[in-house]
Amino acid sequence: MATTLALCVVSSAVLYAQLKDKPLDSVLESPLDQPPLVLANAALTLACSTLVVLKHEVFCRLVYATDPLEVTWTFIRGFFGQEKGRGIKVDSWITEYNRLHDDNESSVEEREGSYAKLVNAYYELATLFYEWGWGSSFHFASRWRNESFQDSIKRHEYYLGGRLGVSRGAKVLDCGCGIGGPYRNIAQFTGADITGITINEYQVKRGNEVNKNMGVDQQCRSIQGDFMKLPFEDNSFDGVYAIEATCHAPQREGVYSEIYRVLKPGCVFACYEWCLTDKFDASNDKHRLIKKQIEEGDGLPDMITPPEVDSALKASGFEILETRDAALDPNPGGIPWYQPLTPSWNVFTQRFQFNWLGMRLTKAALYVMEMFYLAPAGTNKVQAMLQAGGMGCAQGGLTGTFTPMYLAVCRKPL
Repeated sequence: MATTLALCVVSSAVLYAQLKDKPLDSVLESPLDQPPLVLANAALTLACSTLVVLKHEVFCRLVYATDPLEVTWTFIRGFFGQEKGRGIKVDSWITEYNRLHDDNESSVEEREGSYAKLVNAYYELATLFYEWGWGSSFHFASRWRNESFQDSIKRHEYYLGGRLGVSRGAKVLDCGCGIGGPYRNIAQFTGADITGITINEYQVKRGNEVNKNMGVDQQCRSIQGDFMKLPFEDNSFDGVYAIEATCHAPQREGVYSEIYRVLKPGCVFACYEWCLTDKFDASNDKHRLIKKQIEEGDGLPDMITPPEVDSALKASGFEILETRDAALDPNPGGIPWYQPLTPSWNVFTQRFQFNWLGMRLTKAALYVMEMFYLAPAGTNKVQAMLQAGGMGCAQGGLTGTFTPMYLAVCRKPL
């Protein structure tokens, strides 16, 4: 550990001496094998991979109470499962994904028309990173004073599950379920029988694998499907919820109408939506960059505002019970939802990756992994895409121009 840190200090000094007068963008984009970076990268290749694993081990044990080696093995195994078992070329997929988000080669209309391809590609590439670095619940939450990260995630889910008003054994749908972290927690909290739907095949496989390992596969399950065309009969569910998922829809009214169709009369749909706030100024260059980074880094065709969410819910037939930006709820002494995405020099937190040195170390670590075939070609590009999205979300939170938790609770009339 001490040797690793020492190597990082030496490499940092070399990098600083060589790059101190260069813009950050040129540092991050510079090739790793060109002078004058050779000496720095010699130290980095020895240090960065070990440091990433060690800091992830401490982070996993303190925050998630999970076995970090098992999580890291799942991460690596998943990548090679994509490449070998499922015929997915990571480099090709991330290249096409980036093309769809390049305004010089694509458009909002094309992204909306190709939303299924866009979202599936995004989660095929991002899910492994999410589970490795964030956990099994792919969403944000504000932290109360003295509350752990994991407890804040569960509380955020329990609150939404509680708004459904369902009893034990009720049939509930998780619309855009990821790998099932939220529905496992909500099922335990409410006693409901929960079906999760996701467009991505790997997420279905991984979610059901975890369900079986945890012994909850009789109460929870994931299926593959498009939430714009839900594969269920009318009036099938006693409650439906979505956590930061329907933002991927090309039109909100389309997904809300499908949810309305499968929900029983008199029952509740509750969701957390990603929205631009009234502080967003489309004429402000910084605000436009924030919006673009969030869309690119999080697989969104386009972003909308709270009034547009409300209008889409009403147009779908829902009676709105409550809407509010939950990010603005009083939280004295607490930690805002975006704090995990802001830079820190603490090497044992994921926030380290958002400072200039952490960015460089992460890039070097993945470069080494690709070079030694420990990760598929293109892994570095995926991480860069996700990192840009994280920085966009953080800036959206800091400026107040973006919220990932616009709460909407509504009911299907009797």
